[in-house]
Amino acid sequence: MLDKAAVEALKFQGDPLADSVIADIVATGQVNSVNEVLAQFRANDQPIPENLPESVRAYLIATDNPPGWADLARVASAYEFFVDDGVHVASVLSFGAMVNCYAQPRPSRVLALTHRLNQPHRRLSETSQFVLNMMGHEPFGSGGAFVPTVQKTRLIHAAVRYFITRSGKWDIEADGVPVCQQDMLGALLIFSVQVIDGMRRIGIAVTEEEAEGYYYVWRVTGAMLGIPALAMPETLDEARQLNASLVEAAYAPSPEGVALTRNLLDLYEKMVPGKVFDGVVAAMVRQTIDPQVADWMNVPHSPGWTRAVRTGTRLMRVLERSEDTSKIATTVLDKAGTLLLGGSVRTLTDGQSTALNIPADLKEKWLAAGTCPASPTATA
Repeated sequence: MLDKAAVEALKFQGDPLADSVIADIVATGQVNSVNEVLAQFRANDQPIPENLPESVRAYLIATDNPPGWADLARVASAYEFFVDDGVHVASVLSFGAMVNCYAQPRPSRVLALTHRLNQPHRRLSETSQFVLNMMGHEPFGSGGAFVPTVQKTRLIHAAVRYFITRSGKWDIEADGVPVCQQDMLGALLIFSVQVIDGMRRIGIAVTEEEAEGYYYVWRVTGAMLGIPALAMPETLDEARQLNASLVEAAYAPSPEGVALTRNLLDLYEKMVPGKVFDGVVAAMVRQTIDPQVADWMNVPHSPGWTRAVRTGTRLMRVLERSEDTSKIATTVLDKAGTLLLGGSVRTLTDGQSTALNIPADLKEKWLAAGTCPASPTATA
């Protein structure tokens, strides 16, 4: 793991490989044509399209495989965790991790400069799809769809860096590079370490072995996203320490973070039928994140729903212990986890056709268990 000075230096580091691709296609006026081709590039084992600029093809070839140190058997071992608790992962990521991301002032400013403060459905949809693809049986292997997802995400980050640094609205000397490697590392820790913490906050039992496996999948994913391998802690314990010193220590209120959180809460409240239940959304967010962060982001207090959520959390812990032997307990527990992701599948694109696709193997197992948030006829 890097020392403090090296971690600070990540603030000024972009992604040279992806950055050079974006610079090339912008300079040659090929952005639209590249977007059209990449939109059809969706599967790990799909041949890399021929009709792409050489810089893009070279990038896709160079980033087509996980790092040499990755233990794919260990990645595969996390699959059962996703089968059992993947819906809960997605729910906690949505309720807690998204708000924790907004508690970081610098990344929130980036979102503001890309005019995406008022597009919570798009951000949540993209994040949900990314995580769903990661949950597939062999996310980096044949039959999966995660590798192209990672490759495209990396190019999107490079495009954001390119246009913001040329906007005249960003001071690199003072603020570092937009979507810098330090922010990427912070996001990885939020989506891994903090999601596990959030699951435990709402009463979901996660063993240390499961938590280690989940973090390892994110560590391999981080390497494919361009985060330097040395920057990512090798163990979950080290990741927790870095999360405390790097991410949680940097949390602070900001106008952009407050606006992003409010828009996100508004989106969630649309998913919950009836105004009488609006308070449960804020209470659920407060249950999954630190109280001070919730205050900074102006998450409303709802005493009645807070008590209800805390009671539900205690019930969750009881149900978790009986989950293997009680079909009723299993049903109640999993329904709590499917509400948000089920709503995401139906309404995240604000009434338009959704782009969320649950990997076929995962959906089959969730349907068999009665926990799938999408209907059996939904696209896979």
